[in-house]
Amino acid sequence: MKITISGPPGSGKTTVAKLLSEKLKIKLISAGEVFRQLAFDRGMGLEDFSRFAESNPEIDIMIDRVQRELAEKEKEAIVEGRLSGWMIRDADLKVYIFADPEVRYSRIAKREGKDISTVKRETKLREEIEKRRYHKFYSIDLEDWRIYDLIINSSRFPPEKIVEMILVAIR
Repeated sequence: MKITISGPPGSGKTTVAKLLSEKLKIKLISAGEVFRQLAFDRGMGLEDFSRFAESNPEIDIMIDRVQRELAEKEKEAIVEGRLSGWMIRDADLKVYIFADPEVRYSRIAKREGKDISTVKRETKLREEIEKRRYHKFYSIDLEDWRIYDLIINSSRFPPEKIVEMILVAIR
């Protein structure tokens, strides 16, 4: 079984994907981790690296290709990332996790040790850049949720409860 977990920054998709991977004892493939590692390797923050990626399409193309290739090698996997639902076409279940923007900003601020106003500004900019990139490179509209089988508001449920919901959907 292949399950994709997508959503915006701070929605909880990575946390849920990790918990689900542990619960099902299947491999986790994370596009976000690849993106963060590339930014770190270049000594860049996510905002600066997002700008860099906007003018260097090979970054997104490489991340998406690597994610697809890794998923194709696995019979069972949790594939997590902004575009996972779009990139992993043979997924058995496509999950989209979202949250109120203020909740997301708060989560990111806590995770990254930044003040909320900085995170709000950076995240809004990052999301706008990503929205343009994904539309430009792949003709993907991130606001089109029709490809997903299950859509969950993580503002209302803790990660463990979301994992339970996904497990019910699998059954």
